Amino acid sequence: MDNVVLRFQSGTLVADAPESARIRHMTYDIRTGVFRALAYQYPDIIRDNGGIKDQVFPDKMPVTFSSEISLRDYQRVSLRKWKENGCRGIVVLPTAAGKTHIGLAAMEMLKTSTIVIAPTIDLIEQWKTKISQVFGIEVGQIGGGEDDLKPITVCTYDSAYLRAESLGGRFRLMIVDEVHHLSAEKYMEIAKLYAAPFRLGLTATLERNDGLHEQLPQYMGGKVFELGYEELTDFLSNYEIVRVPVSLTDSERQEYERNRNVFVNYLRRHRMALRGTWDFERFILSSWNPEGREALLAWRRAREIAFSSRTKIETTRSILSRHVGEKTIIFSEDTETAYLLSRTFLIPAITYLTSPAERREYLEWFRQGRVRSIATSRVLDEGVDVPDASIAIVLSGSGSMRQFRQRLGRILRPSHGKMAFLYEVVASGTSEYGTSSRRRKGVPVGSGPGQED
Repeated sequence: MDNVVLRFQSGTLVADAPESARIRHMTYDIRTGVFRALAYQYPDIIRDNGGIKDQVFPDKMPVTFSSEISLRDYQRVSLRKWKENGCRGIVVLPTAAGKTHIGLAAMEMLKTSTIVIAPTIDLIEQWKTKISQVFGIEVGQIGGGEDDLKPITVCTYDSAYLRAESLGGRFRLMIVDEVHHLSAEKYMEIAKLYAAPFRLGLTATLERNDGLHEQLPQYMGGKVFELGYEELTDFLSNYEIVRVPVSLTDSERQEYERNRNVFVNYLRRHRMALRGTWDFERFILSSWNPEGREALLAWRRAREIAFSSRTKIETTRSILSRHVGEKTIIFSEDTETAYLLSRTFLIPAITYLTSPAERREYLEWFRQGRVRSIATSRVLDEGVDVPDASIAIVLSGSGSMRQFRQRLGRILRPSHGKMAFLYEVVASGTSEYGTSSRRRKGVPVGSGPGQED
């Protein structure tokens, strides 16, 4: 094994050796006459093949920086657990609990080439700013129109996927923010084609409805630390979750029931039950015929009525008047409702149609207090740094516990004397009540006034 050289090649590891050789975790590739393995197997190959010459990271990309990063007790414990697991693993903490600080501390600990991968431009820019501020270094960026490679680089999921064959042998530490996204079939290639021996995954909720998160331990090292909101009361703002039931108007109720009946009767005739993602996909696939198309349109219309009832808008007005001067985020599930709120209350709306520059400007106004409320669809559910918002109004949403926790986390960053409120405005007598109950599972709602319907 002394003369065998291990090197990185287009998302794989290769070793020049005769077919008669025995190299653990590698398979002889008869087409090219070398032993080959996916890049993620690098630590196992080095550990179990004594004497192999390691040239996987020929460009060491030396990293020199220093900083004193102050960590809370639970952050120190999570970092210690991660280190004990060979500097591999996933840390699960609620939004606003300081996962970024754990990533920075991991970088400080290892002082090695690092790629930080995050799902959105906003998130990689937040990481880039924080790393630069804490360590006083220039940070590279790949994605969002940038292609600047440095020893410490931030990168979107899409760019990390598209550039895996060239970037996979450049970084020894890989930090993956919102790591639950990594288990999607496309993005799992990132985990497989990067050789980084040190891996840190960060997320507020690891589990996915499709169960794909169960693949992550093989590539990221498994879950090493987890805490929930109820265990972090000393570090997050006090909060209450208030479910506010509202009634549809008579005309809305009639139209809702008419469309709901079309949808439900279709399911009954075709013996369908919507118990999860796969059942709903089956329903969508069945809508190619006129009857199915009618049922799909009826489902959408009933959903729209429940999401944007006039009484919900008036209830929002009442909640805003109750919290005059407090920074408020109003969440909806759809873009149309976000723009309706924007027109009604003369506040900015941030949706997938909002340009990055415009989004940054609105959030900066919000931070400065120039605007006190923002309406948004799903685009602010994840990875948005709004440190002093204290009120969230959820007019509509999915049954996802992840989405609900993320929306709650937007208002939990602590400040002196802060009391945060999340209001769920739910249309009585509609499917929203079941949706609300599903997403609230595992989230302590507190014991303050207004908790009960």
